[in-house]
Amino acid sequence: MSTPASTPTAAPRRVGLYAGTFDPVTVGHLDVIERASRLVDRLIIGVAHNPGKSPLMPLDERMECVREALPAIKARTGGDMTVVSFHSLLVEAVRANGATLIFRGLRVLSDFDYEVQMTGVNRRLDSAIETVFLMASERTQFISSRMVKEIASYHGDISEFVTPYTQARLLARLAERAG
Repeated sequence: MSTPASTPTAAPRRVGLYAGTFDPVTVGHLDVIERASRLVDRLIIGVAHNPGKSPLMPLDERMECVREALPAIKARTGGDMTVVSFHSLLVEAVRANGATLIFRGLRVLSDFDYEVQMTGVNRRLDSAIETVFLMASERTQFISSRMVKEIASYHGDISEFVTPYTQARLLARLAERAG
């Protein structure tokens, strides 16, 4: 008597979401995207609407800046990455995109304090969603979108902090605002 062959079960896909306002997307954000993409089968980059932060760049432009940077990352990692926008709580965006992991980048201790609070709230809202913290690399831990915008507003060189595409978009927005 023969036993039936077992049917191989496909391993569940690990899907993560890395969210931010990305106003503008910096090389620090891109570093986290690249590293996170190596840890999951699919990475979704969620660009938050977040009108409370009064972003300089409109949502579609922030999304385009992220999209423009992805081919180089995909070439290095082979990762499956998608850019989406969301106008909801983060856990709702995670659920809506079929993810189970939230990636968060940490630069300094003050980031950790805020992120621990957010993780606790997100855990209360959906205990099935895990948060993974990635420490910023030494070369990017001092970079923030706010600082990049400030340097650019004083005509400083931001070329080492953002991609050329993002730099052009950001400088165009600042020029519009100035005049």
